[in-house]
Amino acid sequence: MWNHLLLIAQGLFFVLGTYQVFLSVFAWKRKREKIEHEPTKSFAVLVAAHNEEKVVGALLENLLKMDYPRELFDVFVICDNCTDGTADIVRGYPGVYACERVNPRERGKGYAIEWMLRKLWKHPRQYDAVVMFDADNLVATDFLKYMNEDLLNGHRVVQGYLDTKNPHDSWVSAANGINYWFCNRLWQLPRYNLGLANFLGGTGMCFETKLLKEMGWGATSLVEDLEFTIRCIQRNIYPKFNFDARVYDEKPITFRASSRQRLRWMQGHFHVARHYMLPTLWQGIKERKWAKIDAALYIFNAYYFLLGFTVTGVLWFDQLLPGDPNFDSIYAVAPAWLSIPIALYMYAQTPLAMLLEKVPWKMYLRLVTFPIFSISWWPITVYAFFTQNNKTWSHTEHTRVLRLDEVQGKQM
Repeated sequence: MWNHLLLIAQGLFFVLGTYQVFLSVFAWKRKREKIEHEPTKSFAVLVAAHNEEKVVGALLENLLKMDYPRELFDVFVICDNCTDGTADIVRGYPGVYACERVNPRERGKGYAIEWMLRKLWKHPRQYDAVVMFDADNLVATDFLKYMNEDLLNGHRVVQGYLDTKNPHDSWVSAANGINYWFCNRLWQLPRYNLGLANFLGGTGMCFETKLLKEMGWGATSLVEDLEFTIRCIQRNIYPKFNFDARVYDEKPITFRASSRQRLRWMQGHFHVARHYMLPTLWQGIKERKWAKIDAALYIFNAYYFLLGFTVTGVLWFDQLLPGDPNFDSIYAVAPAWLSIPIALYMYAQTPLAMLLEKVPWKMYLRLVTFPIFSISWWPITVYAFFTQNNKTWSHTEHTRVLRLDEVQGKQM
């Protein structure tokens, strides 16, 4: 009986894995985004900051040099429960608003954004759209031009390309970079090419102001970006991925910091899965909208990782026991013409994504340590499952001060 149950579970994971393999094929080619409209949209640029005195200055210098009419955007920095000099540094930049928030009971970016939006709606000047960044980011100078283009083309929610600011710092930041290149190319791009919904990534996001006022923010979980994404999809608003609007995000350098960050993500992901997966799936089936079914499958990834890792561990342990194995592998049962190509392609996906993204050749050397990073998701996911009700937000310290020309030069 246990063998049959394990085979059924493996069959489910095999189907889901095959589905993602099928999607990724539509990312092999892409069309470049075009800018055809003159800048007309006005933007409120929000920067979320908690004790970011070391890095916020570099971002503000970057934003004030954006290739977009200065009269069409204002920068607001949310100094959220800061105990350092973040607000003082922000006030040193002319025309930048330092918005100080003190609320130790409601901590986290979701609460800070909700607070900032309430202030923004009362601001003397109103804006066509709201753009959100994190204080550790750097932004391509044409970012607002692409957002202006997408808004004028009718898109109401847009996610920019999340690149890595410091992939060369350590094997951990390199692994994070590889992970993001993979997700941008083989997860986000095919969904955009097929007309499905894309997923927000927490920074480099653009929202039509009218939509934010209609919906309210209301996303205060540990993964406020995913929560807001699903709420949009349920309202038939599909976020769009703009491949050429680049944001460079600082990744943790140490394994400990990365583990804490990923634990927070997975705890939040389980929360969103518990509350939104089944309603979104049922809505998609009832309305016959594959974009909603796809979104539900994406939310299921938290459980997919948990159960998939567990089943794999059981099979590995069974192989190590003396005597004949007690459990069958789906790859031994499925036709070889199907299972072998899919298995090989799954292993080849990561270097393929790097190749398609024209990643510097030195980063391929980091593929040696990338499996360690990948396997570490297993204990993190298991621990997140049993602590998913813990909604305590943890801050990831950012210290890497770089300028945009340095980052883009290294990427080249």
